[in-house]
Amino acid sequence: MGTPAFAVPALLALVEAGHEVAAVYTQPPRPAGRGKQLMPSPVQREAERLGIAVRAPRTLRDLEAQADFAALEADLAVVAAYGLILPQPVLDAPTHGCLNIHASLLPRWRGAAPIHRAILAGDPVTGVTIMQMEAGLDTGPMLAAARTPVEDKTGGELTAELAELGARLLIEVLADLPGHAPAPQPDLGVTYAAKIDKAETRIDFARAAELIERHVRAFAPAPGAWFELDGERYRILSAQVVAREGAAGTTLDDQLTIACGHGALLPTMIQRAGRPAMTAAELLRGRAVPAGTKLG
Repeated sequence: MGTPAFAVPALLALVEAGHEVAAVYTQPPRPAGRGKQLMPSPVQREAERLGIAVRAPRTLRDLEAQADFAALEADLAVVAAYGLILPQPVLDAPTHGCLNIHASLLPRWRGAAPIHRAILAGDPVTGVTIMQMEAGLDTGPMLAAARTPVEDKTGGELTAELAELGARLLIEVLADLPGHAPAPQPDLGVTYAAKIDKAETRIDFARAAELIERHVRAFAPAPGAWFELDGERYRILSAQVVAREGAAGTTLDDQLTIACGHGALLPTMIQRAGRPAMTAAELLRGRAVPAGTKLG
C-alpha cells in the first residue's frame, strides 16, 4: 500500500525477495501537467509493469472496500506513504497486521512530512522505522530502525536514500518476523511533522542565512523554496551561506548574493517560473540583478 516514488523500492524489494504480493493498493490517478491528464501513481506504474493487480479506492472507510481487502486473506500489509487512513477493520484484516515504513526515527517526526521537517530543524541524523500500525498517528510499536546522517542532503536526495534504506530494513524484518518483537515508542522526544503548507515554501529573508539554506535544501527539488522579483517567482534549488551583512532581502552585489537577517545567501542553482533549472551565473547572463535590488 503506497503511492509516491518513496514506496517503489519497498515494492521492488518484496518481489525480489520472493514474497507473493497479492495486490497493490495506491491512490487513484490524479490530474497532472498542462493538459491535466489523469496520471497513475509511481507505485501503480511499477505494479502494472510487474503484472501485479492494482486497486485504487478513493477511501477504505466503506464496508465494500473493507470486505474486498479482507478477502485477500493476506499474511501482512506493508504500507509506505500510502496517503489514505486505514480504518480498524483494515488494520485487523491481515494475519500479522500492517507494517509501516516511516521516514524518521520515531517518536521524532510522526506525521506527514518527516523528511522536510528533519532538514528544516537541522537534525544531524534521521532514518527509517518499521512500525506496527495502530489507530493513532504513527504511534504504533517499533520493530526496527536504521539511521543515516542528514549532512547537506536535499529533501529529494534524502527521500531517495530513506526509500532504499526502508526497503532493505523491511526485508530484514520479514526474514525474521518473530525475532523483531514490537517495542512501544518512548514518551520522551515526540514531535509532529505537519504537512507542508504552500505558504511555508516562500523564503523569509529576515531569517538567518543558515536557516534559509536549510529551507532551500528541504524543499529541493520540489515544491521549491522561492522569492519574487518584479512579480515573477524564482525557486532557489541550492545555495551557500556567506559571511556578509546588509538589509535583509537586498542583493549585495551583481552575483545575486542576498542579505538575510544574519549572514547572506548565495544561490548556486535557480529556476524561473516556467523555465528549466540553471546556475545563478546562467540566469544573470540573461537577467541582470544589480546590487541593491529588493527581493520579496
